[in-house]
Amino acid sequence: MLQLALLFFIVAIIAGVFGFGGIAAATAGIAEILFFVFLALFAFSLIMHLARSADNAVDRL
Repeated sequence: MLQLALLFFIVAIIAGVFGFGGIAAATAGIAEILFFVFLALFAFSLIMHLARSADNAVDRL
């Protein structure tokens, strides 16, 4: 997902260089949304991993 956000960001930069403002703004918006979705999924994954490892530590006692 992060790779897709980076791709849209690069497309936005290239479109901005060539003067396509509308396309640049749209792809930058999509890149921003994908980046925040990535961050949310990463945080959720990290929390679940920590909760699972804490649960395993309790089981070992």
